[in-house]
Order: sequence, then C-alpha cells, then structure tokens
Amino acid sequence: MELFTTSWAALRRAVHELPEHAFALPSGCRGWLVRHLVGHLVIDAQDVLITLATPAETAPTADALSYWTPTPTPPDGTDPHDALTVRLAAAYEDPGLLRDHLEDLGGAAERAALLAEPDLPVATQGMSLTVRDYLHAYVLEWTLHHLDLLAHLDPEDAPPGPPAAGLAEGRDMVERRLRLRLPEGWADADALRLATGRRAPTDEERAELEELGPRAAMLPLSFG
Repeated sequence: MELFTTSWAALRRAVHELPEHAFALPSGCRGWLVRHLVGHLVIDAQDVLITLATPAETAPTADALSYWTPTPTPPDGTDPHDALTVRLAAAYEDPGLLRDHLEDLGGAAERAALLAEPDLPVATQGMSLTVRDYLHAYVLEWTLHHLDLLAHLDPEDAPPGPPAAGLAEGRDMVERRLRLRLPEGWADADALRLATGRRAPTDEERAELEELGPRAAMLPLSFG
C-alpha cells in the first residue's frame, strides 16, 4: 500500500516538473507522445477511483501478479482505446490543463487508496482482487510509465526517475510473473525496459539472455 502511494506521488511530481516542450516529445510508449501518456495517467487515476468504489461480489480471483497478462505484441497506439486516449489528450490544448487535471484526479485517487480497507475485494476488468493486491499491481504500472515519461528527455531537463524501491519491486514482479530471473548485473530500470520491449538489447545483453534458456527467448513481452 505504501509503495503504491510512493510510486504514484513520484510519477505525478515528475509530470508537474516536466518542461512545457516535453509534452510534444515521444514517450516510451510506442505511438504516444508524452501528452498522450499523461492523458492515459488521467484515465488510470479515474480507474483507481472507480475500482476502489466497486466492491466485488465474489472472493478474489486474481492477485497483484495475475492481474497482468504478458503478451508478445506491444501496443502501438492504434488500438481503439489507445486512439481514444490520444484524442482526449489532444483536447487539452494547454499542457497545464492536462497537468492540473492529473493532479486533481491523482490526488483524489491517492487519498482514496489511503482510506480503503486493504482486504476488501474489489472488482475490475472482469476479475476480483483485494484492494491491497489491486494497488500493488499498479506499482508496476506507475514505475513503467515513469520510465516512459522520461524516455526521450534530455537528462538536464528531466525530472527525477522512479523511486529505487518501485524499480526493484517492479522488476521483481515482472520476473515472478515470467518465472525468469534476469541477469543480476542489469540495473532495475534496464531490466524493466528490456523485458517489456522498451529498448532493444545490446549484443552483450542478448548473449546474456540466451544463456538463460528458452523462457528468455519469449522476451520482450508487453504487460497489460
């Protein structure tokens, strides 16, 4: 629960500190500019609020790991839902309006998370899981999108990256979901980017993956 709020607050702070021109740059999500990614975060905040207000009628059917479904095809921004996100983000002609709306909804989502009963089952996307597991699943979402937000920014302009604890936990979640431990020498941010296809491996990294056996051959995979 604490890691959810830490990761979410850090991501919103990074959005707040973005220079104005950054909203027109590509993000780490293929097919999306930074402004589109921030629009997606607005929708994510709405989803958190909706889910926390939707008690499940059944016992939990999923947990923080099984919430995620790894697939070999990464999103490219052309899916109808993704395309809607692009149109909605474009409606905020002033990036400041988009930033402010995220902070309004994001702050409300954080407060709702802090007030929620951790063991209460909630319903979302056809599954039931405890509030604790639902919020923990979002640690991976926030961490990946924090990396996406900064993917093409000049380091001199970029806000701080994701918290170290979020990077470590996000990596652990990906590895446990894949049942594959990535090379220990890889930084957590690199492990997440490589495993989810956010950047291509170097020749050396590709050789290290090959040494891990057939499960590593599945990579990269998209988490959605």
